Amino acid sequence: MQTTNTTTATREAAAPVTKWLAACRVEDVPGDGGACVLLEGEQIAIFYFSRRDQWYATENRCPHKQQMALSRGMTGSTGGDCEPKVACPFHKKTFSLRTGECLSGEDYRIRTYPVKVKNGKVYIGFPW
Repeated sequence: MQTTNTTTATREAAAPVTKWLAACRVEDVPGDGGACVLLEGEQIAIFYFSRRDQWYATENRCPHKQQMALSRGMTGSTGGDCEPKVACPFHKKTFSLRTGECLSGEDYRIRTYPVKVKNGKVYIGFPW
């Protein structure tokens, strides 16, 4: 896994970000996989796509059955634009890591968070 010392934002936040919270070290998140952290009382799933060197963060809760499981889901991409996605490990509902929209054609959505990496640490942006 590549460690970078520069700030890398993979997604713009819908709401203004006023607070960046240190979530973990870069090496705590497996390449092409996910990990879960607890920030501000919320479970946050952090994903790293090593081949693209892109980071994403979402809520860890799958809205389908309210299970805290997305960080353990299968990651990949779909479509011509290679939309990054995660599939819940229990019932395979699939979500965009960019927008949070359910790609399985159902009316579910997950919260997404902006991510930056600086000096070997992963930061998650929270709107306030």
